[in-house]
Amino acid sequence: MVEFKNVNKYFKGFSLEHIDLQVKQGQITGFVGANGAGKSTTMKLIMNLLQPDSGEIKVFGKGYAKHGKEIKERIGFVYDSNVFYESLNLKDIRKIIGPAYKNWSDNQFYDYIKKFELPLTKAIKTFSKGMLMKTSLAMALSHEAEFIMMDEPTAGLDPVFRRELLDILKELMADGRRTILFSTHITSDLERIADNITFLHNGKILFNESISDIQERYALVKGNANLLDHDIEKSFMSIEHSSTEFQAITNNAEEVRRLLGDQVVMEEASLEDIMFYTKGASQYV
Repeated sequence: MVEFKNVNKYFKGFSLEHIDLQVKQGQITGFVGANGAGKSTTMKLIMNLLQPDSGEIKVFGKGYAKHGKEIKERIGFVYDSNVFYESLNLKDIRKIIGPAYKNWSDNQFYDYIKKFELPLTKAIKTFSKGMLMKTSLAMALSHEAEFIMMDEPTAGLDPVFRRELLDILKELMADGRRTILFSTHITSDLERIADNITFLHNGKILFNESISDIQERYALVKGNANLLDHDIEKSFMSIEHSSTEFQAITNNAEEVRRLLGDQVVMEEASLEDIMFYTKGASQYV
């Protein structure tokens, strides 16, 4: 769906470097990284709001130079803040946005407004953040967007609505026609719905893997400090230890099991664990 080949983008004090990225069709890709890692820049490159200084970007297998209008017809963007005229209501906004898309469907628009329980005649400025998320999603789905980009869609939402939104996304993916790129700091949301995870740190991709591969490869390891030696430590990405015990994270759980067996306790590493312990550890990728 999206392919970056050796993409570089330079700013004063920050750069995206040698980005090779694939967003697979029919799947949900979670996009994670600390503030300032380059997630928003990457999304702007996908949308052609920024252009790369070098490298190649294709969306739907096509470049923006010749196919810009066609590409944007097929993309929907769900924003993390309000981008609509606050004084207008949904009926007014439909009149503005609908004609911009050749595949716009009023029937779908009204179906999603009903499904999401959104008021048609109330001003946008009265909407909660959750209602604004639903509005952006309804707009994207009403023009048959095949690729939906979501920038922090669950931030600031209460747990009940976050769960509701994730269920909506899973339902949307059921027919395999859509692809979602989901940027968030709430990694537990991605563990519920994502197929793949892309971890960006300081403008570089540390990994771009399926959630199942991540769960198999990464593990938290706890044990007696006297088990550590130079060869054992090479199996870990990061180690914290006291005089008697250590805790470490590995991206080669199978090797650690072979070396240490039942001498250590091994637990599945969460995405939050992986991000915390591997920040700055690009040499491990």
